[in-house]
Amino acid sequence: MTGELLRVMVCPPSNAGWDISGKAAAWRELGFRRAPDFPAAQTQHEILCRLLNEGGAEVVCLPPTESLTLDAVYAHDASLATDYGLVLMNPGKKNRVPEAQAHANFCGQLGIPVFGGIGLPGTSESGDIVWLDSRTLLIGDGYRTNKAGIEQMRSLLSSKDSLKNIEVLSAPLPYGTGPSACLHLMSLMSMLDEQTILVDLPWLAVETVELLKARGFRLIEIEYSERDSLACNVLALGLKRVIAMEENARTNERMRDAGFDVCTFPGSEICINGSGGPTCLTRPLLRK
Repeated sequence: MTGELLRVMVCPPSNAGWDISGKAAAWRELGFRRAPDFPAAQTQHEILCRLLNEGGAEVVCLPPTESLTLDAVYAHDASLATDYGLVLMNPGKKNRVPEAQAHANFCGQLGIPVFGGIGLPGTSESGDIVWLDSRTLLIGDGYRTNKAGIEQMRSLLSSKDSLKNIEVLSAPLPYGTGPSACLHLMSLMSMLDEQTILVDLPWLAVETVELLKARGFRLIEIEYSERDSLACNVLALGLKRVIAMEENARTNERMRDAGFDVCTFPGSEICINGSGGPTCLTRPLLRK
């Protein structure tokens, strides 16, 4: 999750229907804080894409389809890229279920096959999936990803001889503000490099914190007054470079003090309104 980012898929607000009145009208039921401001969101997304390009990543865009809702802009969640192709998620948020097939269709055109998928009774969203290293997968157990989904992921990985030694661990998630909120494991921790994790420490389960400490990770705590502006949601570009939101100045300064090159973009509309930061907005497809 922290190798040099070479190729990434995004879904611009225009492709997710933020400029379509019928789709935009569903903002309340989708959990947005306010009606979306399409021009502001599109501008902020374009700045993010420019940073990705400048960081050396090829940016590809998920095409618009009728099945996509406003949430599709958060392209990270509906699929997981592996060396064998995409794992299609079965999102716990029902309006997002069609996104997985949209990812499969588009990535198939790029030559990326489907490796497998999560199905009922399992639910899974990639915002709950964190690679601690190449052999350890930590998956959040909460309202978006359930135990059945975690077990299906474990079985899928074990179907390949080269993946059988991967350890799949579950991380219990807190209740937070309830089942309607977007609380993923990656809302509480972001891998910055192979040894360093940005964390919202009080919201992580005791067993997760002890696991990270036992494995020798350096933990950088966010500025807790910036929790509501998604301070813990940071995208690693590799080579100690990260993309973060400019609204979280104190957290960003802590990462800089720890030796990271922090590039920022405005996220008031594209991120904070819909509760999805730079990791949520990006589906990495290839890392070095």
